[in-house]
Amino acid sequence: MLNVQRLRVLCAVARLRSFSAAAEELNYTQSAISQQVATLESEVGVALLERRGRSVRPTAAGEALIAHAESILARIAAAEEELQAIAGLRGGSLRLASFASAGGTLLPEAIARFRARHPAVELTLAEGEPEEIAPRLAAGELDLALLFSFAEGRAARGSQRPRLVRTHLLNDPMYLALPAEHPLAGRPTLRLADLSEQAWIQTSRNSACARYVVRACHRAGFEPRVSFESDDYLTVQGLVAAGVGVALIPHLALASRRPDIVVRSLAPRDPLREVVAARPSEGRSAPAAPAMLEILRAVAADYERRLDEEAPSRPPGRSTASAQSSWKRPSA
Repeated sequence: MLNVQRLRVLCAVARLRSFSAAAEELNYTQSAISQQVATLESEVGVALLERRGRSVRPTAAGEALIAHAESILARIAAAEEELQAIAGLRGGSLRLASFASAGGTLLPEAIARFRARHPAVELTLAEGEPEEIAPRLAAGELDLALLFSFAEGRAARGSQRPRLVRTHLLNDPMYLALPAEHPLAGRPTLRLADLSEQAWIQTSRNSACARYVVRACHRAGFEPRVSFESDDYLTVQGLVAAGVGVALIPHLALASRRPDIVVRSLAPRDPLREVVAARPSEGRSAPAAPAMLEILRAVAADYERRLDEEAPSRPPGRSTASAQSSWKRPSA
């Protein structure tokens, strides 16, 4: 196996035509330079340099090896430069992923800030539910992802969760969405039990949010009658506005809110889902991941500050001073 440092010594001696000049350039002693060349010649089994008076010239074998060595050293230098650029965020890539509601609220601002600071880093973004993203992240297909989970769901899955490094970003409250003319719309807060006779709209039944809604209704003492399912919260809002059901919607999914629905808190407290930034364990994430993580934490802190400014008992939505008795459930 050829030694890179000895190849570097050989090239320097041949270029400078002198052992002493090569020693001075490489900050070695002359004897160390001679020893490096002798060891290399022993390894390849042929003389590489010949002395002609005070000058040194490569042999035919030396010229052949030097030609390869210069190419090898150039590629190594290019690799080192590229790695330094990536480590310094002057290049490289960052593969991101997110669930939809965070992808429409937190990530755009984070990506804009990152691009302004590190324009040479290539960013890509994939979208999916946490149960789809987490295995890809653990397998190294992604570098950084936004995930969410409910406390009871984490406890239930336990060791089945992929091994990831998770950083808390924020707690995302879930609010009850009702048609604007619903008889209960005038109440600032409601209990799930108040909605036991209502039709429900939720995300796909196997999704984390849908499973949570069903568990919450069971704790409130009833089986939810699910009429419609959609993973698009704008569709869920539209169905609520049409009066065909009620829904629990995360605050992140209410950034674009229809004026013909009302959003109310649940007593005794709003359900929360924890939003985290996750990356592969064992330090396998891209060098750009820590920089994006820092930005995500700042964006999430800004979002939570805005959330805290909202009255917790009356989440933003169309105000209804009193119950609207004119509301009727649409006929089947």
